[in-house]
Amino acid sequence: MSNFYIIPSRILIGHIHLKIANLERALEFYPDLLFFKITQFFGDSAVFLSAESYHHHIRINTWQSKNAPPAPDKSAGLFHTAILFPCRRDLASRLKRMIDKKYTIDSASDHGISEAICLRNPDRNGVQLYWDKSKDKWPVDENGNLMKTTDALDIEIILEEVQK
Repeated sequence: MSNFYIIPSRILIGHIHLKIANLERALEFYPDLLFFKITQFFGDSAVFLSAESYHHHIRINTWQSKNAPPAPDKSAGLFHTAILFPCRRDLASRLKRMIDKKYTIDSASDHGISEAICLRNPDRNGVQLYWDKSKDKWPVDENGNLMKTTDALDIEIILEEVQK
């Protein structure tokens, strides 16, 4: 195995490209609910979305999927897109926005290593919004092995972050 190329540890995923059924509906989700900025339209069928000044983190289009139904839940495909926020306060601001807009949240979990909010975009694709805890706070056993958990996340404590 040592003769194989080793992928660099600092590699990043550049963007996701999602097939969607309805552009207007997706634009109510990504920019309005999650605060992604529209950086470029491609006619009336595709859009680049970004956080801050990057050209695009998410591309959405209807090229092969306009008005198509969502993929069945129990089929191969994307489980979720995970969006990592730099801190708990940023996650809390998105959570507050979802609550204010009465958007359905599937789950809110404390995984020991991170805190996550899971929901579905309008095309029923999973979206996980999360932030990572400091590595020194991660739960480990007596041998130093990571003990990832899935406990209920206290929504009220998270929302306190946007009150500060």
